[in-house]
Order: sequence, then C-alpha cells, then structure tokens
Amino acid sequence: MDVFLLILACVFLIAGILGSFLPVLPGPPISWLGLLVANFTSYIHFSTTFLVITAVITLLLTIFDYILPGMAVKKRGGTKAGERGAFAGAVIGVFLGPLGIVLGPFAGALAGELMAGNGNFERAFKIAMSSFIGFLLSTGLKLIWCLMMVYWFVKQWFY
Repeated sequence: MDVFLLILACVFLIAGILGSFLPVLPGPPISWLGLLVANFTSYIHFSTTFLVITAVITLLLTIFDYILPGMAVKKRGGTKAGERGAFAGAVIGVFLGPLGIVLGPFAGALAGELMAGNGNFERAFKIAMSSFIGFLLSTGLKLIWCLMMVYWFVKQWFY
C-alpha cells in the first residue's frame, strides 16, 4: 500500500507543477494533496502543524491566483471585458500549446479591451500587458510553491 500511495503522491506533485501553467488544473492544491497522501505512508511524516500551515498558504495562493490578473487589468484602468478576455484567452491558450498558454491571456485581454469599444489600441495594449505580467507573476508564484512542496516531499523521503 505504501508503494501505491507514494506513486499517487508523486503523480499529484507532478500534476501540481503542470497545474502551475495550465489554467484548467489547480496546481498548488493538487501538489498539497500529494503531501497529504505521502503523509499516510510509513516513509514520510509531516507534522499536523506543517500540513495545516501549508494548506492555508496553498488556499491563500489559490485565491490570489484568481484575483491577481484581474487586479493587474483594473490597475491599468481595464474593463470587465478585458478581464473576461484574459480569462478566455487563458482557457483557449491551453489548446494551442505552450505558446498559447503564455500568450493567451495577453491576446484575450487585448481583444476584450478592443471589443469593449474604446478603440484605442495603445491603451488596450498596455492593459493587456498588465494582464500578461499578472499572469506571469501568478504562474511564477504557483510554480515556486509547487516546487517547494516537491522539495519537502523529497527531503522527508530520502533524509
């Protein structure tokens, strides 16, 4: 049973890292599940305090992930159309490969702002860049957190 749980924990940790990039997967919560599953083996033991603190940080990071790109668009004076466009671009970008994942939110925010009727390409471009920077920051934070969870998993398992 330990082997199965360790394999499952590894799958969750890897899926969490992938979820840092893919908007359809909640990366940090999946990685945290990997830590939780690993804790039920005889090889890895995390304290309850550790699991609670990491769960709270994971929850806060997940909430922040949904808020950050919208905050970036709003900060530049973007519209709801720009926010929705950034989200739609992120979802569509998943089907277009790695470049689509990175550029999707930018293209979506740009299209949303242009369709909102302001017609000012320069303003729409600045707002889209803000969305893109928010996406990159959010992705970076998720990736770092998921890699930290992998580190703690490996450290507990081998040391």
